[in-house]
Amino acid sequence: MDMNRAFLAIIISFFILFGYQKLFVPPVQAPVATQGELQGTAPASPGAADQSAATGSAPATQQQSQFSTAPVAGQTAAPQTVIVDEDARDITVDTPLYRAVFFEQGGGLKSFILKKYRIAKEMEANSMDLVTTENPAALPLVFSLDNGGTAALPLFKADRESLSIDEGGAGELQMSATLDNGVVIKRVLSFNGDSYLFTSNYEVHNPGTIPLQLSPAMAMSNRPFVSDSSTSRYLFNGPVAFINQELEEVKIKKLSDGPKMYQGAVSWAAFEDNYFMCSLIPEQGSSSMVTMSSTGADSVRTVIAAPALTLAAGEAKVFKYNAYFGPKKLAMLKSTGHQLDMAVNFGWFDFLAKPMLFLLNFFHTYIGNYGIAIILLTCLIKGVFWPITQKGMKSMKNMQKLQPKVAKLKEKFKDDPAKMNQEMMAMYKTYKVNPIGGCLPMVIQIPFFFALYRVLMAAIELRHAPFMLWINDLSAPDRLMIGFDIPYLEGIPILTLLMGGSMYLQQKMTPTTADPTQARIMQFLPIVFTVMFVNFASGLVLYWFVNNLLSILQQQLINRQLNKESQLNKEELTEKP
Repeated sequence: MDMNRAFLAIIISFFILFGYQKLFVPPVQAPVATQGELQGTAPASPGAADQSAATGSAPATQQQSQFSTAPVAGQTAAPQTVIVDEDARDITVDTPLYRAVFFEQGGGLKSFILKKYRIAKEMEANSMDLVTTENPAALPLVFSLDNGGTAALPLFKADRESLSIDEGGAGELQMSATLDNGVVIKRVLSFNGDSYLFTSNYEVHNPGTIPLQLSPAMAMSNRPFVSDSSTSRYLFNGPVAFINQELEEVKIKKLSDGPKMYQGAVSWAAFEDNYFMCSLIPEQGSSSMVTMSSTGADSVRTVIAAPALTLAAGEAKVFKYNAYFGPKKLAMLKSTGHQLDMAVNFGWFDFLAKPMLFLLNFFHTYIGNYGIAIILLTCLIKGVFWPITQKGMKSMKNMQKLQPKVAKLKEKFKDDPAKMNQEMMAMYKTYKVNPIGGCLPMVIQIPFFFALYRVLMAAIELRHAPFMLWINDLSAPDRLMIGFDIPYLEGIPILTLLMGGSMYLQQKMTPTTADPTQARIMQFLPIVFTVMFVNFASGLVLYWFVNNLLSILQQQLINRQLNKESQLNKEELTEKP
């Protein structure tokens, strides 16, 4: 049984460290066709396109599909580099939560600085900037009428150069542009001082005498956010979309094979890491297309395209997009709406993880320290499972007492395995011992461990959250600096070493039914776990350490109880004549 428990522990650790992130089903990839395949014929001539526009009929591409897909062309759709317009100004929007800078050429976001989050835990570190692109055509929130084309960026003249919004207040920024074909676009940006969500309305007016074919789209280019996150390697980082009530995540390296396209009810599309996200939220109806493509080694372009339409002469249409640029804080995303809370994905045991996150924040509300909140949550979980864990430990203790009898049965029936198993089952029944009783509590707790593991790895609440003494960031590995660098470690992982020591002590106190060879193998487990945990977030190590201490306490209490019961039995036998 001990060997089975050892193998189970190894399997659990393997899933945690190496396999868990790879067990998710990859996003369904829509067929990526070339422009010719989508059109069914060669590109139409300019004259044919003009004729279609004049008659109001859709060209060949739009007759086969409601979406214009010409800019995709089945290959990397990198925005063209454009010459910066010297007349374009930076328009600043300042709120208590962020400072956003819009560029008049194309109207994209040039910078979006989160005032309450820094790239590193040091107080002098720069604030988080979620925009890391520089090309005006590659900035987030570039609106176009040709399905994300960036050959020409209109100049969106703003009605002011800066807008300041106080806490609890709201404000608007108006911008307008005139395209080469005479189309006028009026843009109204609305902001709220208490939210990272803002809206962008585009009123497109056709003042001409002939109808125009339009393919409205909103584009966003992103690179990984600059941060000191030590857990990003274990969690998803890249483009994601919530389409048809399903979360579609695409790894950046997968885009090197070609763009990924999804069509349906698009709730939102975003670029995210484990702590932050830049998201676009269309409100043009239930049907849209999302295209994700690689535009460089680590750059991703996301385009949300609405169905192609005809804008009649003198007609105007309004296209509305919401945007959320900010932290992936579950409570905040829920209150924001638009199903943005689905971006916080804790995997298979999401239904357990989110209540645990709620409890973690609940304890923090009254304690004010996430380290202590982790300790309280660990005690709560341990308390819930205390009865079944205690039953399992007692079962292992009773199994240990039966080992001499088990050894005799093995020797007696070594040539008859069937008879040996029959006799062993009869012995277990006689002494009322369950051979799997020691493993069952561990199996039951696996989902809860996975759930809490994901919470402690991904919750932004723990980012740069101090605990005590040398542990000043629960999302980073614990290191006690001693004045000089230690190769690979840089400092001493005190908490991790304490965790390994507690695991070794717990192992020594746990009843064993293993033979000497198996027992020696089991002794290496604390070392293996210590090495594996050395670069884990200190919040997760703290949980494991406290859990080990509680298990040691429980085992000590059980040992005392069993010894007391054994002593009473001996006294009863002695008193009998």
